[in-house]
Amino acid sequence: MVEVSPNSNPSVCRVLDYGKYKYQQSKKMHEAKKKQSVIHIKEAKLRPKTDEHDYQTKVNHIKRFIVAGNKAKVTMRFRGREITHAELGKIMLERTVEDLKDIADVEHRPKLESRRSMVMILAPKKNI
Repeated sequence: MVEVSPNSNPSVCRVLDYGKYKYQQSKKMHEAKKKQSVIHIKEAKLRPKTDEHDYQTKVNHIKRFIVAGNKAKVTMRFRGREITHAELGKIMLERTVEDLKDIADVEHRPKLESRRSMVMILAPKKNI
């Protein structure tokens, strides 16, 4: 017996097969999960002294992440005294944004997250 409308006078109740009800609820939840898309955040790490070929390889990895529908976290890691020239890292991250502007939008601009790393997040464009 399940109470359908508790606020009415007299309250309305109905006889229900509870096992069948739970089964139908689980089926609805399963269908809702099917239509849901999961977005993962993939990471690519760079350094300010990354050479051109290695940089292009990392950009290709990021492209592959974005085309697959995932977000990409690009981390610029500084070692030793490289942090004194954080603007070089920022320039490289801005260059990455420029190289990927046709397939990705910047979700979070490059910013110093900890003492030794600068982070930005790229997301796939909506119209792709």
